[in-house]
Amino acid sequence: MQLNKIRITQTKNYGMGTVINNKVFGGKAKETLMAAEEETVRLEGLLSRFIPESEISRINRSAGIRYEKVSIETYEVLSRAVEFSKCCQGCFDVTVGPLVNLWKSFSDASNPPEESRIRQILALVDYTDLVLDPCEEAVCLKKAGQSIDLGGIGKGFAADLILEVFKKYEVLSAFTNFGGNVAAIGAKPDGSPWHIGIRHPRKENSLIGVVSVVNKSVVTSGDYQRYSTDSSGKRYHHILDLSTGYPAESGLVSVTIVADTSTAADALSTILFVAGMEKGLKLLSRFPGTEAILVDIDLQVHVTAGLKNCFQACKRINVEILN
Repeated sequence: MQLNKIRITQTKNYGMGTVINNKVFGGKAKETLMAAEEETVRLEGLLSRFIPESEISRINRSAGIRYEKVSIETYEVLSRAVEFSKCCQGCFDVTVGPLVNLWKSFSDASNPPEESRIRQILALVDYTDLVLDPCEEAVCLKKAGQSIDLGGIGKGFAADLILEVFKKYEVLSAFTNFGGNVAAIGAKPDGSPWHIGIRHPRKENSLIGVVSVVNKSVVTSGDYQRYSTDSSGKRYHHILDLSTGYPAESGLVSVTIVADTSTAADALSTILFVAGMEKGLKLLSRFPGTEAILVDIDLQVHVTAGLKNCFQACKRINVEILN
């Protein structure tokens, strides 16, 4: 098929707290993108803790009181979140909601939360208190004051379901971008891979390099994406270390994961950012076929061996290939 005859349709909209870009190649592009937008709205209505009527909000309001019946999608994302919480203890916990809320209040204040308050809130963060009933497809939090936050996995999970919409419409070449969470179907129509830019963590509008992928998801977590500054000028980013209750200081400033699913890439980018280089790579080894690009505080770029031929660094970027 000649490339100039392939219909290319793309949309840009806002949902799940971020800008969403979808691009579809093929004859059913318009219908596909409309269905994808409808699916995004539906998923946000289920999973956003900022929508009072969502299933996540209902679970949070019922903490310490009762189970809540949920949809298949909500049950699935919570099940996956518990799996990651379990295998990467201390680096990821889906019940981090109270701590996230505490730090969000700092964005409107001049100083971070008091340490005593952080310790108090940390007592509520425990994924083992999230109980999933597979027979009833119901969920509960054991303690009052606990809450779920899907910030480390929700967009990735949604991106995977958007790819399922694309597949339903028999699309063979497409991608979705949930505010930097990129998930692709196939290659470009000419057979070449998708080229995903990896943002430079310290230079606006600059890249550290480009990763080329086919049928993969690429997700980055970094300390530059959302942060607040206290009265002395110290910067506090949004990725929290559950062993301390404070923003993670692991020696990494950016982590990009390339994986088969956006759900895994989303969760693991957060997990490795918190874990740091050594522990993070050990955790990554539990997920065969998953690769990483890690940038440390000296802006040295470390690339796992599986991306050796897929990652192209920009000029003056130092790269180490990890064996």
